[in-house]
Amino acid sequence: MRRFLLVGLTGGIATGKSTVAAMLASPSVRVVDADVLAREVVEPGTPAYKQIVAEFGTEVRQPDGHLDRVRLGEIVFPDPAKRKQLEAITHPAIRARFDKTMADLERAGFDGILIWDASLLVESGGNKNMDRVVVVTTDPATQLRRLMERDRCSEEAARARTASQMPLAIKARYADYVIDNSGPRERTEARAREVYTALLGDLRQHQARPR
Repeated sequence: MRRFLLVGLTGGIATGKSTVAAMLASPSVRVVDADVLAREVVEPGTPAYKQIVAEFGTEVRQPDGHLDRVRLGEIVFPDPAKRKQLEAITHPAIRARFDKTMADLERAGFDGILIWDASLLVESGGNKNMDRVVVVTTDPATQLRRLMERDRCSEEAARARTASQMPLAIKARYADYVIDNSGPRERTEARAREVYTALLGDLRQHQARPR
């Protein structure tokens, strides 16, 4: 039985998930970013890459052969059916890579906290496989502003992106811990420290269970 605590970290687009992940970092914490794995599994030549091009057309390729993630997003975000089609291609490949990471850590005897940073953790049902779930939230106005600034997109495009995701209020219902990232950074940091301390307690409980 693995000795590490498996924690799902999720939230909505532009809520500050990556910022919180960095705040939770410590020698006893490993963070695996689903977005990084998502880019790796669609590198040119991979099975997922070939299937995406076959399903969505050559227009989703850049001149250098890599996927045009912006164009692909424009195609799938407004269309739930196409979004599910894309997820059916990428999610199994991402999950396989994450499972390998977990197996490697278990063999190495890792006994800290493994954070799985994934935007669609709840939507994909992955939250059911976690020991604990942390949801990062923010108020709608702040989320919209941050998304427009980050992606340099119009308000209309930003609203379409946020509307395509599960509402944060609903996602928070699946959380063991909620970190509100609407206010000053100092307040988020203080809450992140509280959650980190709580997770250390959860880790001790997990390791104390009979094998």
